[in-house]
Amino acid sequence: MNDVAKVIPLHGGASTRSARSRATDPPSSTPPIRRPEPDSAPPAAAPPGAVADAVDERAGTPLDGLRDRVADQVTGLAGFVRRRLAGDYEVDEFGYDPHFADAVFLPALRPLFEKWFRVETRGVENIPAHGGALVVSNHAGVVPIDGLMASVAVHDHHPQHRALRMLAADLAFELPVVGNIARKAGHTLACHPDAERLLRGGEVAAVFPEGYKGVGKPFSERYKLQRFGRGGFVSAAMRAGVPIIPCSIVGSEEIYPKIGDLAPLARLLGMPYFPVTPMFPHLGPLGLIPLPSKWYIEFGTPIVTDTYDAAEADDPMVLFEVTDHVRETIQQTLYRLLAQRRNVFMG
Repeated sequence: MNDVAKVIPLHGGASTRSARSRATDPPSSTPPIRRPEPDSAPPAAAPPGAVADAVDERAGTPLDGLRDRVADQVTGLAGFVRRRLAGDYEVDEFGYDPHFADAVFLPALRPLFEKWFRVETRGVENIPAHGGALVVSNHAGVVPIDGLMASVAVHDHHPQHRALRMLAADLAFELPVVGNIARKAGHTLACHPDAERLLRGGEVAAVFPEGYKGVGKPFSERYKLQRFGRGGFVSAAMRAGVPIIPCSIVGSEEIYPKIGDLAPLARLLGMPYFPVTPMFPHLGPLGLIPLPSKWYIEFGTPIVTDTYDAAEADDPMVLFEVTDHVRETIQQTLYRLLAQRRNVFMG
């Protein structure tokens, strides 16, 4: 303790020993205790982007994200193949294969839905969470892609992720590969018995009453609804006691602007029409690429049908009244959506 006192000066004043006597003292065996050095200068600030780089290093590179997505897809494909080989899936009386639809069919359509057409879905909550419902929509676009996009909209955006069972024309099921895929995806013939069975079974079915008249109409008549037939879809909804959901699709009219029709060639091929567009058939296969128009799909307020009795379901005047109401609702919604759209391709 004495040696320590010799080295450390008193607080606030000089040492009690003279400088000379301190110099002549013999060195102590105990190392002297020194005052702490003044704090050094603070470390330099990290250069701009250093923190972000550190975060990026922790979060992984874009290549890591791509690798993870590829790994997930490979894992999903392996699981799909394993279930198919094991027969661990079910098919209903119409040929609907939910496992195929969820694992193959819908994922194949999502890039078109999300990236190419950038579809905005509105009012999908108007489709009931449970039980049957009949979605009635306008139809256009030369190739019936609008029905496929509607099926993605309902499955992906409805709170219950419900399947949309489309009622399609005979031609769709007569094509060698397309027909089998359509069945597995849950679609069936647009006939009264199949429609009523689906609705009574609690499914959400979709019908396009314009048929070929709508999907194949010229570009000059875009967004002008064609005749809705004699109301067969209304009768099926009334008999099943399910609501009708009007659906309006904007964007489908511009994907293949039809400016002509090669009727003789259509008759030769057994097709309802053979379209001529600004790019097809002049550009060959490139002309088959749809234009990337901006899409809107809006599901309207349900129209109840359970208030009608069986006799009214066969009354032509009642069917005409309800059919006209559905058609007018869809047409007015189309006009409203078109008025809100600023640009065909940007929305």
